[in-house]
Amino acid sequence: MHNTPTPDELLEVVARYLTEVAMPLLPPAAAFHARVAANALQVVRRQIALAPAQEAAERERLAALPAGLGTDDPDLARANLALAAAIADGRLGPADPALLAHLWQTTLDRLAVDQPGYASYVAETRHSAG
Repeated sequence: MHNTPTPDELLEVVARYLTEVAMPLLPPAAAFHARVAANALQVVRRQIALAPAQEAAERERLAALPAGLGTDDPDLARANLALAAAIADGRLGPADPALLAHLWQTTLDRLAVDQPGYASYVAETRHSAG
């Protein structure tokens, strides 16, 4: 049985320490590196929280694309290589609405992890929700 703190809580505490305690005490160059480290910890937190559902949804979208692309491979990296090959050789392209929807959602999912405060991402998620 695991007790608290959870991994997420530990990452949050360290990130908060870096930004709220360490950064104000550090010289500018070191403070910048502390901010980079804190941001990296926040990305890891979001990756842990969001990746399982995002990857499952991505597999479902890939499997729904036209048959014969090899995109139903359970290995997501190989499925994406198959998708890239299908796009590169013209078997799948911008005229396919399922492809465009897949690429758009994959981009939004990546932004949710890497840059959830990115203005265009925020605007799009507000637009989609409303």
